[in-house]
Amino acid sequence: MRHLAAALVACFCSISLAKAGPYTDDLSKCLVASTTSDDQVVFARWLFGVLSLHPGVGNLASITPDERAAIDKKAIDLYVRLMSVDCRQPLVSAIKYEGLGAIQTSFQLLGQVAMRGLMGDTKVAQGLKTLSLAVAQDQKLISLLREAGAPLPDK
Repeated sequence: MRHLAAALVACFCSISLAKAGPYTDDLSKCLVASTTSDDQVVFARWLFGVLSLHPGVGNLASITPDERAAIDKKAIDLYVRLMSVDCRQPLVSAIKYEGLGAIQTSFQLLGQVAMRGLMGDTKVAQGLKTLSLAVAQDQKLISLLREAGAPLPDK
């Protein structure tokens, strides 16, 4: 059931990745290898802060201007460290041979890895279970899964 919830969240949160070349792949691998779980939380906190600026979800988070500035500073410091120190050579090669889009593609992958890390937390997994349980009990969705030949979720 956890896998079903994770798949559903991935659908909602998926980011369209451009076709990456070998240099972008190297940059992506470097970014992931160079970040700790704490770094990934910094990235996720920044993303959460940015998303909270949208009027449709802004009321769900209360981030003060000082907190936002601190979150932004940590994210900027992480970004600069990754680009100028940890992954400097893969970045230069990716830009040189595949263009500036390599940066966006590589950081999108890092964002996905960070999301997987957050989703592995027991409290987050418990929260996802609510959606999974609803799906497992919804007859329209069960019928759709049967029609598609997908394995049915556990109840």
